[in-house]
Amino acid sequence: METANETHLVSNLCMEAIDPDTNVETVTSLGKKDFTCNSYGTKFSETCQLNGHFRSRTKRAFSCNICSKKFSDNYHLNRHYQSHTREKPYSCDICGKEFSQKSHLYQHSRFHTKEKPFSCEMCSKQFSMRSHLNQHIRTHTREKPYSCDVCNKEFAQKSTLNNHYRTHTNEKPYSCDVCGKEFSQKGNLTMHYRTHTCEKL
Repeated sequence: METANETHLVSNLCMEAIDPDTNVETVTSLGKKDFTCNSYGTKFSETCQLNGHFRSRTKRAFSCNICSKKFSDNYHLNRHYQSHTREKPYSCDICGKEFSQKSHLYQHSRFHTKEKPFSCEMCSKQFSMRSHLNQHIRTHTREKPYSCDVCNKEFAQKSTLNNHYRTHTNEKPYSCDVCGKEFSQKGNLTMHYRTHTCEKL
């Protein structure tokens, strides 16, 4: 029989009932700091992370009324709204740069502290962000998980795929504020600017 504090997680194969309290109590009785999901075996260092894991497996019931994107809770929906309002309530005490999310400010702070907590197990190269480490790992594995749905060309990074799409759409989102010339790649615009500043290429 289900209890009131059970959380239902929906997978592609079945529906499972998980009791968050059981997960926490089991770990606490062993004197560990890890909180483990009994269903998936995933470990977390904080209960809020475990709760987030539960929510990620539940139905996304919170929808953005601007773009219809769906979220599993109201917190992530509100954070998403900032991408529409361009609100940036978090600012760096050192350089004044502003961010829409506190986590982005925290990641930015490593630029000043030079902290690089993520290291590659294959070559020991260090990175300030986990996403940069993940991108780097693909230089070892040769993995290319992103593919163009027009020509099927594969890429290691999503940003490279997005740039590639413009070869099909002829989109040129970057324009020179001096002469108005348009470019599909930001790097090409940067090089073009030097023709105005007389900086050597």
